[in-house]
Amino acid sequence: MRFNFDLSEQSTDSRLSLTPKEEVEWVPLQKHPVFSAPDAVRNGGGKFNGAPKNLVAWDGASRLYYWDQNAQCLHRISVRLGEPEPTSILAASPSKVMRADVKLNFEVSRISINRNGSALLLIGSDGLCVMYLYGRTCSSDNKTIICRTVSVGSQIYFSSSNVIRTLQVSWHPYSDTHLGILSSDSVFRLFNLASDVMQPEQEYYLQPVEPGRYRNAASICPVDFSFGGDHLWDRFSVFVLFSDGSIYILCPVVPFGSVYKWESILEIYNDAQTFGLRSVNSLAVRNSSLAISWLEATFPEVAQETIDEGDLPALKAHPHALFDSSVSLQGPLRKICHGGEDESLAVRGAECEGRAVSFLYNLVSKDSIVVTSWSGGQLQIDALADEIQPVWTVNIPPRLRVDSQDRIHGLAMICEPISGELPVVKLDQPLDHTVWLGHPPPLLRLATVDLALPKNTESGSIITMSIDPLMQERIYIVHDGGIDSVVLHFLPFTSQTRGKDETNRSPSVHPVLNTCQGETSSPSPLCGFVSLSDSFGYSWIVGVTSTQECVVIEMKTWNLLLPVQIDSEKKSVDLGAKKEIDTPDIISKELLSGPKVILLPQASPNLRSVAADSIEGRSTLHQYFNLFQENYVEYAHKVHFELKHHAPQLKRIIDDQHARLSEAQNKVLKVEERQSRLEERIDHAVQQHNSLEQRLQHLRNLPGAHKKPLSGAEHALKAELDHFEGVELDALHSSIEALRARLRRLTQSPEGSPGNQQRQTLGKNYVQDAQISQLRSLMEKLSLVNSENLKKVKLVESALKKQESSRY
Repeated sequence: MRFNFDLSEQSTDSRLSLTPKEEVEWVPLQKHPVFSAPDAVRNGGGKFNGAPKNLVAWDGASRLYYWDQNAQCLHRISVRLGEPEPTSILAASPSKVMRADVKLNFEVSRISINRNGSALLLIGSDGLCVMYLYGRTCSSDNKTIICRTVSVGSQIYFSSSNVIRTLQVSWHPYSDTHLGILSSDSVFRLFNLASDVMQPEQEYYLQPVEPGRYRNAASICPVDFSFGGDHLWDRFSVFVLFSDGSIYILCPVVPFGSVYKWESILEIYNDAQTFGLRSVNSLAVRNSSLAISWLEATFPEVAQETIDEGDLPALKAHPHALFDSSVSLQGPLRKICHGGEDESLAVRGAECEGRAVSFLYNLVSKDSIVVTSWSGGQLQIDALADEIQPVWTVNIPPRLRVDSQDRIHGLAMICEPISGELPVVKLDQPLDHTVWLGHPPPLLRLATVDLALPKNTESGSIITMSIDPLMQERIYIVHDGGIDSVVLHFLPFTSQTRGKDETNRSPSVHPVLNTCQGETSSPSPLCGFVSLSDSFGYSWIVGVTSTQECVVIEMKTWNLLLPVQIDSEKKSVDLGAKKEIDTPDIISKELLSGPKVILLPQASPNLRSVAADSIEGRSTLHQYFNLFQENYVEYAHKVHFELKHHAPQLKRIIDDQHARLSEAQNKVLKVEERQSRLEERIDHAVQQHNSLEQRLQHLRNLPGAHKKPLSGAEHALKAELDHFEGVELDALHSSIEALRARLRRLTQSPEGSPGNQQRQTLGKNYVQDAQISQLRSLMEKLSLVNSENLKKVKLVESALKKQESSRY
């Protein structure tokens, strides 16, 4: 039995309006009127501007949200999962229409809802707004709900004088009011929507390359970020992905006022005291002492021994920052070495095609999984081989924003990696060589998955990833051509604790939805995707196409993680037993064996001389008659009953055999009909093959067809030039634009702005003259490098052209 009560919709509607409630009709979700767009909308809805879209969100309970681009409104749809059948979803019609109380001057490309379902983000390339969903009913028609909508960080990201772009926006998993934003100026900001939507609460200026050192431009361009999960220090971590595929970690990063479980904080507090303070390594003692002091200041209750765990189930984070230390940028995360493996492989860059485009963190039981997707259509799946630990850089004090009572309201700090070369971590190292030494956790490569996506676009494939809420081992991959699912079968720590021996079992990839109509048609990306699940163990995915059509697919979960086991010894025995089980018993074996053999009573020798009408003869005849009746007559009755009882069953079997025979005859006729067409297609294919061979022979005879192929060095040079053109030049241009924007903001900002007045009164200037000169020199260096690289590219291209002309 499945019970699904939707009382939230009724209670909310009763609070919003006193008018009589209109009748609600429950229809399948894919047939909802919201997704039944007119032909004009369908014909124009296939345009795709190259940016990933997701206009669908789910609150985790019974409400689905869909942003209508044409009507510029939000539809709130109440759903019933698994009704009337487990494969379907019912939706309430009509939906609740929700509009912003201000006019949006940008196109919404993605929506995201917070944990408690009270606020929803409207994200676009030219704007960012938060819509508070508990609004008021419009008085004109009593059907539209007007929601309060405010812009977030408009002075930083979307002003006319700035070219800073938002790269990724995400809700914090431990706060309903905190928002994380990664921008193109290599700054990660945390906004507290409950206090200030214009000024960030925390700012982290990312500098993955040390001053004076240069690797490549892609290594300083961030792409994506993700918050950590509910595991030790992972819950205080932020993972940042850069364009060259390198991954960095910020730890600890805690929103002011966020709530955490008491046992979780106590676990990492005891770990720091046990494995850090008692270590013989002075560096481990110093790092653990900083972590303990930070924990005691951020969560003062952990230092109070009188507080019981049952009295305080959750702890609230207090604003705090170490006085003379800034959070270190840990990384880049390196691949772990196995025994005698070459150490150069540990620091080698990604070998996938294109550039890194998206990042996903996934916590499965005890394993922290990170997935990096590339524009060439590949996925790199790694597991953290060690635990994350907080690391600070000493003698780099943060900038604090305080009030008149010296209470912290905001902070900003420069995050740099640890200077010097980090040692390469190997599997056979003891625990004392890795714990609390400030080393970033190494990566254990689980698999590299090639999705084999069509290479139709110059910029590569756009890939987004999400986790199945019911089965954490399954990851959904949404790309230009549809949806794929990747199921992880081997997890290092989880498989070890469960006693599974699946070390070499690679992930399985399953195609879920294909949006390409044919091989020659262009891909039609989805504009909405969400994964749903209920408490009964059922899972669905909902997709909205660019033509505003809804697709609902039930996802099987119970048998995906079962290992495939085949016993060759018992195979023949099982087949024989199966045949015996499948064969029905028409007549019992007892009846087929005949009547039972009875033993006649011992007769007297003078039985033949006894008369039948005598007393002794009558007694003997009566005895023989009873034996005949008990055996032969009863057996005849049983045979009659069995034959009469099994007659319908025999008729059913005969009818079934006749039906199967007619079905087989029909199939044979269809095969005979198709055989002629198949022969015609084969003849046509042979003729086409012959014509193609003739055309190929003519092409081979053309002048210039016998060009000398490129050598290995020339191929390597060409690949390097292609990589430089696709990644390095764009990265250099974006970094130069970001530096110019930051320099213009810092040097030409008006003196009378409210932000400058506050900074002057508090005496907390974020930029000094030395930093401005450093930015100028860095911009000049980048410009010189860019011009030199352009000259080199032109020289190489001219040399290649000369070589090609000389070959002709």
